[in-house]
Amino acid sequence: MKCLVTGGAGFIGSHVVDQLISLGHEVIVIDNESAESNEEFYWNNKSQNHKYDIRDYENTRPLYEGVDYVFHLAAESRIQPAIKNPINAVSLNCVGTCTVLQCARESGVKKVIYSSTSSGYGFNEPPNVETQTDDCLNPYSVSKVAGEKLCKMYTDLFGLKTVIFRYFNVYGERSPIRGQYAPVIGIFLRQRSDKEPLTIVGDGEQRRDFTHVSDVVQANILAATTDVDDQWYGQLFNVGNSVNYSINEIANAISDNQVYIPARIGEARTTLANSDKLRNVFGWSPKVNLFDWISEQ
Repeated sequence: MKCLVTGGAGFIGSHVVDQLISLGHEVIVIDNESAESNEEFYWNNKSQNHKYDIRDYENTRPLYEGVDYVFHLAAESRIQPAIKNPINAVSLNCVGTCTVLQCARESGVKKVIYSSTSSGYGFNEPPNVETQTDDCLNPYSVSKVAGEKLCKMYTDLFGLKTVIFRYFNVYGERSPIRGQYAPVIGIFLRQRSDKEPLTIVGDGEQRRDFTHVSDVVQANILAATTDVDDQWYGQLFNVGNSVNYSINEIANAISDNQVYIPARIGEARTTLANSDKLRNVFGWSPKVNLFDWISEQ
């Protein structure tokens, strides 16, 4: 099959690209290298690579021709940078997603797999289930949830099959490590490598459901290749391990050289996924244990 991956030189996207190529598929990548937390970008030399902004309809539209599946991962994907610059987050995550969907619709794409975020649940009582109401605490979650609504609308109004994933905290190889707002496990591993203290935000008792990037990739592949009833398109699916750990527990598994820094605004205290829907509809199950992975680093 022919696939297009937006954000395909970034953390999760590059893993999706590598897996698609290893399975023998043709892959087109669109990425403008705008993610400030990325230490580097990972372009696969076996894919067709294009350095464009996803909002650039004129230049990106021809790339969708003949594409079977679109994996839409390009985004402003950090909470605190979105709080600092809401206009950029809303433009990239809303206008960008609408542009991707419209290009896919016009090109007759079979499915669009949209990467969203568990931050859409906000202060909902965990475990988070897809039937809970949205509770967006920051511009990042507002803009990503707006992208979800666009996906559902394109399914309902135009018949474009979309699958919407809400990822819980993703970790693994190639995780962004630059700056203070990169994902916490990547930051901790970099700090340990640099012989610096681990910087724990707040009291460290906030709990997160961590999911390895390879399990996220598996969910994307399954969503594209599994035939399901039309009723499941345009719907949300949680991607998480359904177990959570405190940031202190993660830090203790990495290094005892630790310092505490002030808490941040706009972030939930606890995340925990109920992933039964994804397991039941697409046959997904996570394979990687967090602490086993940490011990190997």
